[in-house]
Amino acid sequence: MFELLKYEVKNAIAFITLNRPEVYHALNPALIQEITKAVNIASDDTEVRVIVLTSEGEKAFCSGADLKEGLGNIKLPSESLRKNYNPMVLAMRNSPKPIIGGLNGIAAGAGCSLALACDILIASENAAMSEIFVSIGLIIDAGSSYFLPRIVGSQRAFELCSTGRRLSAQECLELGLVSKVVPANEFRATLALVAQQYAKAPTKAIGLIKKVLNQSSHSSLEQMLELEAVHQDEAAQSHDFVEGVTAFLQKRPANFQGK
Repeated sequence: MFELLKYEVKNAIAFITLNRPEVYHALNPALIQEITKAVNIASDDTEVRVIVLTSEGEKAFCSGADLKEGLGNIKLPSESLRKNYNPMVLAMRNSPKPIIGGLNGIAAGAGCSLALACDILIASENAAMSEIFVSIGLIIDAGSSYFLPRIVGSQRAFELCSTGRRLSAQECLELGLVSKVVPANEFRATLALVAQQYAKAPTKAIGLIKKVLNQSSHSSLEQMLELEAVHQDEAAQSHDFVEGVTAFLQKRPANFQGK
């Protein structure tokens, strides 16, 4: 089904693992389309309750666009953005499943954008991030202009994008770009543990939380209050709401089914 990534579903977790180590998992059109396909498959699979996006090895999460394959279209990058990158990012943000990004190494350029499109990021101490676009005379793309200033603020976003400087895992944590930094030898185990926690959570409610938060940055207070009301009704119809209330009243841990 896939040639440039590994896809596996285990214990309600869909693992999407980029697998182009020879080019540090650089993004070419084929890999981008496979990521989009894998995210859509996991999003539609009722057995999947959380998605993990990471890469093979320890050196790189994603080094960005594969310029060696893209030189022929370098004069019109908009064509590739609209055809490949934008659908990938939208698939991730529109997925009703939480997406955990596992930063095992450097995330640069479009690879940084790919990481920022995840819902939560867990980083190895060897990880790093860089909006390196400016080093080849390009602007940020693949969603970085949307995600980055919402996380770090407009002035810091400008500084990071206009210099392209490399951020260590610790600085990424301090800026709020990642949620946790762990020793390299604990990275895979920690990533799996966080995924397991989400796999046992009320999936319907988490999907609705993601949907509401996606709207919050460009909606008024009145619009958000109404959106909360609409989606709270939806959440209250779920099996997990009934189980959550019952478990609370019975003073026991809830056994959520993701329904």
